[in-house]
Amino acid sequence: MSGYIEDRWLKKRPNSQTGKRERTARWGTGARYRVKGIPGVKDRSFDSSEDAKTWLATAKTDTSRSEFVDPRDGAILLFDYVEQHWWPSRTDEPSTAAPMRSRIWRHLLPLLGSYALRDIDAAALRLFKAGLLERVDSSTAEVIWIHLATILAAAVEDGRLTKNPCKAHRTVKPPRRIKSKAQAWTRERVATVRAGLQERYRFAVDIGVGLGLRQGEAFGLAEEDFDFEAMVVNVRRQLRWDHRSRPYFCLPKGQKTRTVPMSPNLARRAKAHVRKFPSTECTLPWRNLEPPTNKLEERQRKPITVNLILTSSQGNRILFRTWNEKSWKPALVAAGVIKVVGEAIKKSGARLRTVPVYELSRKDMFHVLRHTYASVQLEAGESIVSLSEWLGHASPNITLDHYAHFMPSAGRRGLAAMDDWLDDAPEQNGPEQSPLTEQVSESPWRNLG
Repeated sequence: MSGYIEDRWLKKRPNSQTGKRERTARWGTGARYRVKGIPGVKDRSFDSSEDAKTWLATAKTDTSRSEFVDPRDGAILLFDYVEQHWWPSRTDEPSTAAPMRSRIWRHLLPLLGSYALRDIDAAALRLFKAGLLERVDSSTAEVIWIHLATILAAAVEDGRLTKNPCKAHRTVKPPRRIKSKAQAWTRERVATVRAGLQERYRFAVDIGVGLGLRQGEAFGLAEEDFDFEAMVVNVRRQLRWDHRSRPYFCLPKGQKTRTVPMSPNLARRAKAHVRKFPSTECTLPWRNLEPPTNKLEERQRKPITVNLILTSSQGNRILFRTWNEKSWKPALVAAGVIKVVGEAIKKSGARLRTVPVYELSRKDMFHVLRHTYASVQLEAGESIVSLSEWLGHASPNITLDHYAHFMPSAGRRGLAAMDDWLDDAPEQNGPEQSPLTEQVSESPWRNLG
């Protein structure tokens, strides 16, 4: 069988005259016993023969099962593995890659990057989890933990670890987001916040509530997406910005387009908005901002031109961060939804300026309009399947999980229908002494109703 142990301090063959093995030049220096000759396994040296024999037996067994992992390959730091091996091999869309990179480099690597892969054990994971929950909320911590589990799963597949530590240690549970029910706004609150926006931005509220669009989809909506004959809006793209604040177009979340019915009043508001604030032609790269490296990427990333219906007062595409801070949050303050809790100094070129610091309220950002759209549809009795399609969810189960509490009358219509059905059911006219008659006559339910 392949594999053997070499004594590096003595020559292989004995002296022909003395019959003894003579010392080599390495005598007394370095590890004495080297395990060699196992296919696919790097040589390894040990101080004692017993350690070498144990390693040889283990390596042979694991190699025969295709389960061998050299501990030396797991000595690489997590930071180096991510930066040199894992991240360069990713092929995510920029809309996914940018927030993922931010979370990994801002939170995961500062806490765990100095650990060697093989040293990430239960204790390390507990410390990482505790530190993570001090930096971010539970929902973000859950996502970062998933990133870590994905990285370590890749390390297992790369032959650097035998098991994924995130799954091997049952005593360490991943962070779990605190589940909270989606909240919708009242008609009055929608109207008040809408009135607090600049007039050119008020239509953003209309399409958020009237179509259930995400913010990027609203800012990427074009005049040609409105079909006034069929009374539908085609949601075909979203406007995104990468980590360098460079804009581009890509498909809506989930990589799927959709068609959403449009109400007559929304159509009326759309026409009025475009008359007062004409759409602006905008050309941006598709999917990816990096220069293409081949013909396929050149076709995939070919810029597209659309006529955006929502633009800034300078006629530019809307940067969501600027819009949130300078338009949306001030409108929330004016409506009494959030408060200004302080001031901060920001440097803009050579100038310093004072900006307000707003109360943190993620539940009242633009996405709440999408929740409001869902609540109105469900309370009106719309099908969960139809709503799922209009929202662009992967399945109705996702819609139901998010918005089941918006269905207060769920079950009541069916219960009333069944009650009517039973009330109208014809009475059975069986023989007077049939077993059914005798059984019913003795039943404790016979006097009900």
